[in-house]
Amino acid sequence: MSRSLPRLAFALLLAGGGSAWGAETFRVEGLPQDDSLTIRETPDAGAPALGQIPVGRRVLGFGCTNETPSGLTWCRVKFDRTLGWARRRYLTPD
Repeated sequence: MSRSLPRLAFALLLAGGGSAWGAETFRVEGLPQDDSLTIRETPDAGAPALGQIPVGRRVLGFGCTNETPSGLTWCRVKFDRTLGWARRRYLTPD
């Protein structure tokens, strides 16, 4: 059984169009065209910045929460090799 598990995981990945399990695709919108959305270490505007996502680009989202000190909704996102948190307000389901 342990040998067939990696094969099953690979088959499911291919069947799902190559996306990660449980991930949702978003597009960054709602900012000026020459701006970008900051990816942060934690779901807080004061958290260290890990990277930037240009307007119009796609990201993978892995769930959102509004259980933050500010009460704002943040989503766990991956862009290129950066995994962090971004404001849900600027993420449109793709």
